[in-house]
Amino acid sequence: MARAGLTPERLILAGAELADEVGFEHVTLSALARRFDVRVASLYAHLRNSQDLKTGIALLALEELADRAADALAGRSGKDALTAFADVYRDYAHTHPGRYTAARFRLDPETAAASAGLRHSRMMRAILRGYALTEPDETHAVRLIGSVFHGYVSLEAAGGFAHSEPDARESWVRILDGLDALLRNWPPAREG
Repeated sequence: MARAGLTPERLILAGAELADEVGFEHVTLSALARRFDVRVASLYAHLRNSQDLKTGIALLALEELADRAADALAGRSGKDALTAFADVYRDYAHTHPGRYTAARFRLDPETAAASAGLRHSRMMRAILRGYALTEPDETHAVRLIGSVFHGYVSLEAAGGFAHSEPDARESWVRILDGLDALLRNWPPAREG
């Protein structure tokens, strides 16, 4: 019998909160059971295993990020859209570090196809339409943008910019300016 008050949604949200507190890699069913003062076996009525929990947290994080990005992008285009999109990712990583990590959790193809990850891709490609890129350059640009966002946020989270001037926010703004300039002046493909 399921313990009163426990639902998959409540457990996943609690798991997401735990991820923000201790890191996504430390989220386990045992840690979650301790949070609710129940035995791990009580959770199996709602979650199959730790993989199920982590997948749920990843899906929640992707949905939250997509909702925030969609709100930030409304009515924006070009550099303004790129900056708004970038700031959503950076702000989310600062506010919800465990969930941000969870958003990159590897999902099986079927789960990924049904996730908000597709919304992220559509939004990024919509931003790139303002730069008049065509395939395969659009895909190259999506990969570049994702690498810049994730690389910067990861280095910043690890303290990589904490001991030097200028302020990390100033660098972030300058990097986005540079990324915008690159996208507006995308280099032609190299010949064979």
